[in-house]
Amino acid sequence: MDLDLLKKVHKIEIRAKGLSRDVFSGQYRSAFKGRGMTFSEVREYAYGDEVRSIDWNVSAKLNKPFVKIFEEEREMTVMLMIDISGSTLFGSKNELKSEIITEIAATIAFSASSNNDKVGAILFSDTVDLFIPPKKGTSHCLRIIRELLSFRKQESKTSFKEPFQYINNVIKKRCTCFFITDGFSEFDKGLTIFSKKHDVCAVIVNDRMEFLLPDLGLVLMKDAESNESRWVDTSDGRTREYFASYRKRRKEDLETALKKLGIDYISLFTEDDYTKALIKLFAKRERL
Repeated sequence: MDLDLLKKVHKIEIRAKGLSRDVFSGQYRSAFKGRGMTFSEVREYAYGDEVRSIDWNVSAKLNKPFVKIFEEEREMTVMLMIDISGSTLFGSKNELKSEIITEIAATIAFSASSNNDKVGAILFSDTVDLFIPPKKGTSHCLRIIRELLSFRKQESKTSFKEPFQYINNVIKKRCTCFFITDGFSEFDKGLTIFSKKHDVCAVIVNDRMEFLLPDLGLVLMKDAESNESRWVDTSDGRTREYFASYRKRRKEDLETALKKLGIDYISLFTEDDYTKALIKLFAKRERL
């Protein structure tokens, strides 16, 4: 690993670990409750216990009432489904969308790891570029961060179709999936199928300049995903208005689809404090 990459990984590790420990430790556990209840032990009946919790077999053998005690089965599998397409390599402020996406993924990964959950990742563009099987531990979280920082396709489109088909095939047991993207793709029914089997949350990261075309005269513009270039007259008010309305409509279409599926999501811009957005998401799920 080169020195620059090592420094970036270490910087993200320190920030993400701090956030997961100081901010998200309790909220993550409350928001994502595990797979159900598992039997722990029996104890003698006490006033106020529910009658339906009585273990009649044990009670008959010991000639006095005993109740079953259940504990939450905490261990979960968390999958990070992360968009690494060309459009994420854009940023008009201090950080690229890809950098914010990496920090968010790292924070979720360390929050899950601190609760002894397995964490895996799928890095995708218009195809599945890398699958990292779920495992426990800090070193595994660091591997995910390293891959996110180093595995980049400069010119690649976004497609939700193949990634969701892939994840539906490889993840058989119910998991919690964080779908992190800038939303530059048509909605795919694969998400509908996946959300029926798994617990899905979406994080949408955009840059404000993607919704605003400034008046700069005649400009040669290049699509980061298709690699196509064309001259655009940005002094034309109708062109700027069409650009803004098109981008807004695409964003709203994705959010509407998520709402219809009952998928919790947050939408933020690169200059926003993503910790507040994650806290809002976790708090919403705590109330469910």
